Formats: sequence, C-alpha cells, structure tokens
Amino acid sequence: MAAKVEIYSWRTCPFCIRAKNLLTNKGVEFIEYSIDGDEVAREQMAERANGRRSVPQIFINDNHIGGCDDIHALDRQGKLDELLVASNSL
Repeated sequence: MAAKVEIYSWRTCPFCIRAKNLLTNKGVEFIEYSIDGDEVAREQMAERANGRRSVPQIFINDNHIGGCDDIHALDRQGKLDELLVASNSL
C-alpha cells in the first residue's frame, strides 16, 4: 500500500515547487493544501508541524517529515523511497 503524503504549500513558493517536483518525479500522489494567505490554515499546519510555520511542511503517513531540505536529504540518504512505500502502520 502506498504511503499517504500531504504537503502544505504556497503556489509561488520555490521550495514548495521543488518538493512537489521531487514527489512528482518519483510518481508519488500527494494531497496538497495550498495555504496562501490563510492564517487559520497556517496555524493548523503549525500545530501538526511542531510549531514550524515555514512552507512547505510535508507529512508521510501522518508523520512530520519537515520541509524541502528535509525531504531532499531523505532522498539523498536513500530513506525517502522506504517511507513512500511503507504502509500506514508505521
């Protein structure tokens, strides 16, 4: 079963675009929450992301992964693919 991937983003954020491109290039389907200018949505994201308010914030199977640099670091370390195929029982 494929992992559930969620990303909070702004439409014009270059880091958001980079993170989404990485997922897209891997053939990963993800749920995107575009929170441009929506402070209520940003607060909800921050609650899930341990207080982090920068975008993107990425979650895999409801586990907070972090932002663009974090997901790219996981990919370089060879750990991202493992997370993306993992079931929701992590």
